[in-house]
Amino acid sequence: MQINKKLKLVLLMAISIILLSTVLFYMQKNNEVEDMPYTLFLNHLEKGLVEEVELSNSGKIKIKLTNNKVATTDNPRTDRFKEELLMYDVKVIEKTNGVNQAIPMLILVSAMGLMIFYLNKNMSKQAEKEMTKMSQIDAELSKKRITFKDVAGNEEAKESLMDMVDFIKNPEIYNNFGARLPRGVLLYGAPGTGKTLMAKAMAGEAEVPFYAVSGSDFVQVYAGLGASRIRELFKKAKEAGKSVIFIDEIDSLGKKRKSGDNPSGSEEGDRTLNALLTEMSGFKDNEGIIVVAATNRIDILDEALLRPGRFDRQVEVSLPDVNGRYEILKLHSRNKPVAKNVDLKKVALETIYFSGAKLENLMNESAIIAVKEKSKEITMNHINKAYYSVLVGDEKKDRSAISHVDREITAYHEAGHALVAKLVAKDNRVTKVSIIPSTKGMGGFSLNIPPDKMYQTKKDILRNVMISLGGRVAEEIIYGKENITTGASSDLEKATDMTLSMIGVFGMDEEVGLLNYNVLSGRDINNGVLIKRAKDILNTLYEDTINLLNTNIDILHSLAGKLIDKEVLYEDEINNIVYKS
Repeated sequence: MQINKKLKLVLLMAISIILLSTVLFYMQKNNEVEDMPYTLFLNHLEKGLVEEVELSNSGKIKIKLTNNKVATTDNPRTDRFKEELLMYDVKVIEKTNGVNQAIPMLILVSAMGLMIFYLNKNMSKQAEKEMTKMSQIDAELSKKRITFKDVAGNEEAKESLMDMVDFIKNPEIYNNFGARLPRGVLLYGAPGTGKTLMAKAMAGEAEVPFYAVSGSDFVQVYAGLGASRIRELFKKAKEAGKSVIFIDEIDSLGKKRKSGDNPSGSEEGDRTLNALLTEMSGFKDNEGIIVVAATNRIDILDEALLRPGRFDRQVEVSLPDVNGRYEILKLHSRNKPVAKNVDLKKVALETIYFSGAKLENLMNESAIIAVKEKSKEITMNHINKAYYSVLVGDEKKDRSAISHVDREITAYHEAGHALVAKLVAKDNRVTKVSIIPSTKGMGGFSLNIPPDKMYQTKKDILRNVMISLGGRVAEEIIYGKENITTGASSDLEKATDMTLSMIGVFGMDEEVGLLNYNVLSGRDINNGVLIKRAKDILNTLYEDTINLLNTNIDILHSLAGKLIDKEVLYEDEINNIVYKS
């Protein structure tokens, strides 16, 4: 309601200004009269045809003739001009220039000034309102506290945060040993790994208030408001005593500041970051307040944030390993009617690279599918459907518009991926190949699951590039170079990314050497060498993949033929075709 009133007032003032401008324009237009040459004016004056002259300070004078015609002519600006006019019996009117125009102009300027004043006042009120909201931040003190028992996986990160809990609970013990309480903990890692959950569990375990904000809450258009919000937040935490302040997405607040005459960061952003650094430095020793921040991009944070005395500890919250995934799946199955024959260990093995959030979503989607099918419990079939839905989207129901030629092309493309995976990476599992289009825009897919490993070797990367190229290679072998399709665009993107990373980031190429091109980014470095080398490697691997599939062309035909008939092949069927052909 308040917004509507303000909008109406602004519109009313805008309309008033437009009307005044229009009136001023027409007044000026109406005042425009014919300009008469000065010699003609003198001629009319001598003949007694001039009835009235209006003198002003401007370069023109207004004259009225005996026939009521009005005109203007040049102002001679002589001392005796008025006297000469009176001698010809002309009525002389002396007028200050621009009085008529000045009044509307004054009104117009006043209206604009009032509007600017109102908008500024409104912005100030909005800023005050934002500050009021900030001051009303309540600590999370729910009856059911989240503790580390509610967090599965990432045992190392939990152990590191348990130290913080002990610091908060027993600061005196550490004080006796002369140990300083860490002021900040930075949680970093991929999205969905549970950084926010970890921070909540830490506060819950320590039984202290939990103040949660986002870094974007401090990025404001109002000058000084971001810094004021920082001070308000820390003031509230200090009033509560021992507490945990959690700042999510701190990279939106604490990006690296650039020096120079024209820094890229805004002054307001720098002011806000400085306020945060000052507040963190201003903690009294062992005060019992810990600042926990989370980010997906630790590489872009300002170095001042990462130094000791600010975020003393930096804890990686990584993607869970197979054991972690199993524990997370068990955790999210506790309140769901999961069938006894559901093998969560098998699900954990197949969900490599899944984050905690993605695993939670998997079990949630499984429950939704079970409800839709009016099942009494969640079965392995429901989990499998949810698994493929999360990865590639739901299968399209109406496939009548897909021609046989398109189905055949997709079958050979996906068979190419699957066959190369089985031939070059025997430890990988190809669990499903489908030529059914999905709601995520995929024409089909080949699900290739690598083993759970901490590191990738150079051989692994080269094999994965060949697997990515397998679809395009199969198209070229079967249909010829002129008939390759656009279906390999995402495959080529992956292959290019892996190749460039191998030679430009991981230093795995002898010709390019051990340079890491990430360090050189932004400098005047010619990347032509990197691109040329990546192109050579991709061409070589492409030829190797052509030779591999040509050698096993019968298996390729068998896989593609089965896919055309059945649309979907599972792991056992794929293995039977590949190893028994």
